[in-house]
Amino acid sequence: MHIDIQDSDKMTIEAIAVDIDGTITDEKRQICISAIEALRKAEANGIPTIIVTGNVVNYAYATEVLIGCSGGLVAENGGVVFKEGENNNAVETMVERDFVTSAEKHLKEKLGNKFDKHASHDNMYRLTETVFYKTLARSELEEALADFKYIEQLELYDSGFALHITDKRVNKGTSLKYLCERNGINMNNVMAIGDSQNDEDFLKQTGYKIAVGNAEDKLKQISTYTCENNFGDGVAEAIEKFAL
Repeated sequence: MHIDIQDSDKMTIEAIAVDIDGTITDEKRQICISAIEALRKAEANGIPTIIVTGNVVNYAYATEVLIGCSGGLVAENGGVVFKEGENNNAVETMVERDFVTSAEKHLKEKLGNKFDKHASHDNMYRLTETVFYKTLARSELEEALADFKYIEQLELYDSGFALHITDKRVNKGTSLKYLCERNGINMNNVMAIGDSQNDEDFLKQTGYKIAVGNAEDKLKQISTYTCENNFGDGVAEAIEKFAL
């Protein structure tokens, strides 16, 4: 672990931003009790938690409510933002879906029956991106997109659980910054916790970058602290060490 935040007494943490899959949940996507308990302790100590995920907004909102998080959420890898009491309690889409919709049409032609076979069942709820299960190889998806005329406008993320095609104009980091600034939270005082490729963008935006023990090596390289423990146990470790 490489750290320059060893002295927790000198840290000011205004909010915790945390991913869901592979971070507060385990390899079976079951939420870790240790993470729930630690996040609730942080909330009780006046530190709000913001859920930052590639999941759809209703999934993210259910997670937020059931854990007891109060900081709002970023969903669809930055495509969607929501916080109760703001924007007339309406979900905000941070980007138009035009490039992604065009990419879907292109992929349906290129992949044929494979499109419906491997497309995520929750795409009908997604407002800004399209997702494929990892039963489809990333290389095959990249090959199908190679001659797409708007390819430079897209980002392809591997969340560890699925392949996400998103619009490059937004990401987890830009939307987390938008939500925090609107609520008067200094990004330098945000502790971000993640595990995979699509978490890099929001960790880079924050002052305290935490990778759980099971995180990808690239995420560990940009983090200021790598947890000894995996999944939710790593989240609890970081919160106990630096936030409480």
